[in-house]
Amino acid sequence: MTKKAMTKAQLITALSEAMDTDKNTAKGALEALEGIVSSELQAGGAVTLPGLGKFACRDRPERMVRNPATGEQMKKGADRVAKVTIAKALKDLINS
Repeated sequence: MTKKAMTKAQLITALSEAMDTDKNTAKGALEALEGIVSSELQAGGAVTLPGLGKFACRDRPERMVRNPATGEQMKKGADRVAKVTIAKALKDLINS
């Protein structure tokens, strides 16, 4: 059975409890981390969060794709995507 995803409010509450601080401070820390990771990926870089994983941005070349509704083949332009690689420590923890 799949557990429901934690909401941002629940994450802020858990973070404030773990940091032993108020929710506004925890919200500020979460938003700062979000901003740092976003701006680094936008610039084409990568961010490693030890114990969690690595966020990176990679380029995808132009390619042919299929419209699932019509089956029509069309050319999709080159773009960039975010990629998350999970840390080995987290994989091991999940599978233990």
